Amino acid sequence: MTNVVKKAILLCFLSQYILLFTLTEIQAVDKRELKKLYKQSPKPMGILQVKNLSSGKIFIASSQNLPGKLNSIMFQLDNGSHVNSEMQKDFNEVGKENFSFEIIDYLEPKEDPLYDYTEDLKILEQMWIEKLQPFNERGYNRHKKNHFN
Repeated sequence: MTNVVKKAILLCFLSQYILLFTLTEIQAVDKRELKKLYKQSPKPMGILQVKNLSSGKIFIASSQNLPGKLNSIMFQLDNGSHVNSEMQKDFNEVGKENFSFEIIDYLEPKEDPLYDYTEDLKILEQMWIEKLQPFNERGYNRHKKNHFN
């Protein structure tokens, strides 16, 4: 093999290595950037409903992170640790296949990234609770006590 051929092979190898290194570096930067964008993106906010398909009883809740809240509720029910003992008892008796988990309303994000959605979600949740009345034989929610000063 002549020196010219050896140099050509070496140059070809080096250019492929540099290209591979550059692509790997770009992918690493892209992954970091995508992760950063994901963390900064607003999560779906709104109202969720858990429904016992056997009895028709429902549970209404609000969250600034609906996928996270749904995941948390399902995890707690699956592990027998949900704070709503009546819903937990029914879940244990009839099984997960007899419960549905769904988002029933979304709260649109505002332009201001520092906006506090707490009060908006409380109002939206109250509207759904008044509409569906998920208490006693109709649901798992508990009446909230009003404290007046």
